Amino acid sequence: MTTDSTETVFGMEQVRRARFAVAAVFAVHGAVTGSFATRVPWIQDHAGVSAGQLGLALAFPAIGASLAMPLAGAISHRFGARTALRGLLALWTLALILPALAPNLLTLCAALFVYGASAGMSDVAMNALGVEVENRLDKSIMSGLHGMWSVGALVGSAAGTVAAHLGSDGRLHHTIAALVLTALGLIACQGVLDLRSEPDEEPPPRFTLPPKSALVIGAVGFCAVFAEGASLDWSAVYLRDIMDTSAGLAAASTTAFALTMAVARIAGDKVVDRFGAVRTVRVGGVLASAGGLLVVASPNAVLAMCGFGLLGLGIAVVVPLAFAAAGRSGPNPSRAIAGVATITYTSGLIAPSAIGSLAEATSLVVSFGLVTVLAFGLVLGAGVLRAGDRRAVSSSQAAAPSAAAAEPRP
Repeated sequence: MTTDSTETVFGMEQVRRARFAVAAVFAVHGAVTGSFATRVPWIQDHAGVSAGQLGLALAFPAIGASLAMPLAGAISHRFGARTALRGLLALWTLALILPALAPNLLTLCAALFVYGASAGMSDVAMNALGVEVENRLDKSIMSGLHGMWSVGALVGSAAGTVAAHLGSDGRLHHTIAALVLTALGLIACQGVLDLRSEPDEEPPPRFTLPPKSALVIGAVGFCAVFAEGASLDWSAVYLRDIMDTSAGLAAASTTAFALTMAVARIAGDKVVDRFGAVRTVRVGGVLASAGGLLVVASPNAVLAMCGFGLLGLGIAVVVPLAFAAAGRSGPNPSRAIAGVATITYTSGLIAPSAIGSLAEATSLVVSFGLVTVLAFGLVLGAGVLRAGDRRAVSSSQAAAPSAAAAEPRP
């Protein structure tokens, strides 16, 4: 990828502005998710679907995302990174309107499929641009960008909570939210890097299997997202059923977990710059494993909540670093990022149901034993993120001239 014809070299000031622009894009993307999540009960009532039917419908965002994400690279190649992101982000923000309009199960599934497809394509496009800005700045920013996504999700969910408390119509709420977020997204996209393909560059295939490098990196992301999805969806149930806490305290544990993730991601870049991606994920895996053990073995609610906090702290930076590693693992960053995103979306899809099925067959304690085992997988698999470790890349590049100088010349 190269810049457009009017500009061949980006000044550092422009790259810094692009960093803030792409951070705003991440926040807008997260705000859509937060806005949707708070009105799911209203959407269920409006569509007249049962809990089981709602569970079926909620699988369609991940299905749509997984099928559509490989298209993001071809769209960016055709239109340029900035134009592609502008269009895909607008498609995502406006797709927020669709689920609230659905009058029945069939239309709800279709709406959520479009909602997920637009989410996945814009996700790939913004992560690819985030990796490019990180490369140009030569310092870690991906964790902070994902932290901004979490902040956006918290803001969107807070606004949605107020709307639900006031008893507002979900269609009106999501229409207003979509229009506001579309406007903010279009403004933010003005500042991102406008990367364009070389005229003779081969366009990426529209649909293709993810490269092998994305599969191994995605496996690490799978472990982290599984633990995240399990904790977000089941921590409150765990405290209520296993620890016998009040509904209010149980709900507070989920909010605390989400806040821990957001704060850790925002602060994570400095840690990654100091210790490198591989060491950071290994230590995070140790913390997450200790948190899982604390949840499983805890005799009271306070220690269990501390365990969920450690889980969130340990896994917070893994997905951003997985995207960064994918973006540097081969000649086609969008394809690799799409592969990792597909695996992590799949993990997020199956985690809640897998935890529930295992809990029904055994217990929630056993289910979080599985989460603990997967968290320890981060310790074992952290080495595959070396492609995203700028410290290791910089060291190898610095060593290369010395090695070349030592070679005998003819």
